[in-house]
Amino acid sequence: MKAVVLYEHGGMDKLVYEENFPDPQCGPNDVVLRVKATSLNYHDLFTRNGMPGIKLNLPIICGLDVAGEIVEVGSEVKDWAVGDGVLVDPRNRVEGGLVGETIHGGLAEYCRAPTHQLVTIPEGVSFAEAASLPVAYGTAHRMMVTRGQVNADDTVMILGASGGVGTGAVLLAKILGAEVIALSSSEAKLKALRELGADKVLNYVEADFVKEIWKLYDKPHRREHAGGVTVVVNFTGGDTWVKSMRCLRRGGRLLTCGATAGYDPKTDLRYVWSFEFDIRGSNSWEPEDLVSLLDYIAEGKMKVPIAGTFPLTEATEALRLIEDREVIGKVIVAP
Repeated sequence: MKAVVLYEHGGMDKLVYEENFPDPQCGPNDVVLRVKATSLNYHDLFTRNGMPGIKLNLPIICGLDVAGEIVEVGSEVKDWAVGDGVLVDPRNRVEGGLVGETIHGGLAEYCRAPTHQLVTIPEGVSFAEAASLPVAYGTAHRMMVTRGQVNADDTVMILGASGGVGTGAVLLAKILGAEVIALSSSEAKLKALRELGADKVLNYVEADFVKEIWKLYDKPHRREHAGGVTVVVNFTGGDTWVKSMRCLRRGGRLLTCGATAGYDPKTDLRYVWSFEFDIRGSNSWEPEDLVSLLDYIAEGKMKVPIAGTFPLTEATEALRLIEDREVIGKVIVAP
């Protein structure tokens, strides 16, 4: 089969396009998919570069988020059939590991997957839309809905709003009826976030976002509203952590699912107890998060922004766009 293969860690040149890579072998409890779409994530760059403490068995085919059509079923498989359209949950909750990291991923014509990782793609959802979901939108759904319990009474400030998880958080907050303030670093990104539905946007490079939030939302004459927004989404950490707390009103919720700018920021516990903040961590996603997202698309509640679709021969260029942060929305490779 045709595939893009990582033989050693390093730069983009380490991803090699092959015309005759061995086809996947279907185990008794596996299926083999004809890959219809794979969406790329920043995690694919971590795999390419190599991650401290994680040793991979190379060569490996990257691509965590995979959707396709079943072309072969294992001898013990009873609930799936050739022709079924499925999304692969990248997390193997039985043996451990990730698609595209511990087993071959979606940057190929075919992909093997254990049946316990399959999710049915409902009618009306494209392969590209389904493949866009797990890593970015699944993480956002668990953080915003399952853990964060965002609702129509909330005013939500989202840092890093132009990335994959960030755009998912914007879309989900709007589906839930909340008012959204999206923060990013350029006018082009802010324009795109407005188009995604953000009610207000702030450029955190040009202005002190704490002061801007207080201008917009502080209501000192109503004690329960003093201080700003009800929810802050912060998966950057670093020097934005305490600033985020200063944007919350009494009883506010601070949601986090990562620390892209630093995992050990200074904090100020006085804010936590004085204003009775609720800090909620969220880790990746569960299958029910993916099912909910697929249903949102099928019901017309959510439209996934797809920035571009590339053939397998241009997978490295597609991944470069992710690395250089040149796109807002999902980048798809369609073999």
